[in-house]
Amino acid sequence: MVADLSRFLSRRTEYTRVSIVREILKIAEGREIISLAGGLPDPASFPKKELGEIAKQVIEQHGDLALQYSPTRGIRPFREELSRFMERHGIPAKPEEILVTTGSQQAIDVVTKTLINPGDTIALGLPTYLAAINTFRVYEARFLGIPVDEEGMNTEVLEERLRECKSKGVHVKLVYTIPTAQNPSGVSMSMERRKHLLELAEEYDFLVVEDDPYSYFTFEPVEYKSLKAMDRGGRVIYMSTFSKILAPGLRIGWIAADKELTDYFELTKQHMDLHTPTLSQFIAMEALRRSVIERHLPRVVELYRRKRDAMLSAMEQHFPEGSRWAKPVGGLFIFAYLPEGIDTYKLLPKAVDRGVAYVPGNSFFVDGGGRNTLRLNFSNPPIEKIEKAISILGTLFKEALDR
Repeated sequence: MVADLSRFLSRRTEYTRVSIVREILKIAEGREIISLAGGLPDPASFPKKELGEIAKQVIEQHGDLALQYSPTRGIRPFREELSRFMERHGIPAKPEEILVTTGSQQAIDVVTKTLINPGDTIALGLPTYLAAINTFRVYEARFLGIPVDEEGMNTEVLEERLRECKSKGVHVKLVYTIPTAQNPSGVSMSMERRKHLLELAEEYDFLVVEDDPYSYFTFEPVEYKSLKAMDRGGRVIYMSTFSKILAPGLRIGWIAADKELTDYFELTKQHMDLHTPTLSQFIAMEALRRSVIERHLPRVVELYRRKRDAMLSAMEQHFPEGSRWAKPVGGLFIFAYLPEGIDTYKLLPKAVDRGVAYVPGNSFFVDGGGRNTLRLNFSNPPIEKIEKAISILGTLFKEALDR
């Protein structure tokens, strides 16, 4: 046996962080644990019958193509359907501007690998999506953390930080944001801040990565426009996924950007996996053509709205006085701030012992903050288990305060 195989590892592995969500899911697997950790959709939301019929027909009628290699950019008919789908939701993108990816996580990886050099600065929210943080770390980015409040990323603070960076000769290359139903906070960026962000992009010469998994199913009417729809300078790189609006097992995501950038993203993806599975693309294409998603989404919205409201009600009843959270207009999560002195990371093992898993909030902060926060998923567990889990957590957190 070779001694100390770690000496063969690349420097990049020094920046690799374990996904706490994946680790918690492993702990919960096969145990009687109510998991509020992962962002898993409710299997009841999957249009299984329709997808089964589509998959059978695709293989029978298009098997020679659907089971074959396909272009890295994605099959042209699917990109055309995606373009029409985005247009129906007010987001402009031509087929040649779209790159199909293997889930939106690959989209983040493709964009980062293409654009970020070691030492480049990325501005992002405090808190923000932890899997994006981990990807940025692997490519040795520097972070500029910007507070997130009830109106989303605080662009006034962003402007101050950009001014400070410029005075020090530091150029911010990207701003990463989830403007609608942000993961993990659940808040949405106001229209004023969306406009301001795009103005700052022009003034300080940076690109904006708009991660948008949730705007296609919001629980209340939302008067927000996509940053991509508001972009006049070609600075917004848009990405989304079918994981939340159809089924995560298809592993279909996409990037929509200026064609010059998309050309470079295509080259990067070629060296990753050649192309996203052709069969999944054909199935997703037919789901769009048959309006499966449009018919399916109202049921998803109603299902998740009821679960969100059940969790909010239970939190109001059971969480310690002084706790706070936003009411998300979409997405799968509620992000809670508990009274100071509660460390959700240290309390996680006790919560698991009592049969509940969650994600400690410090994982979502690049500045080391958030020790008294946690992210809770409401989409996957049944309502009765949501209420039971929140009751257990409320008791645990109150006990921690009493010590």
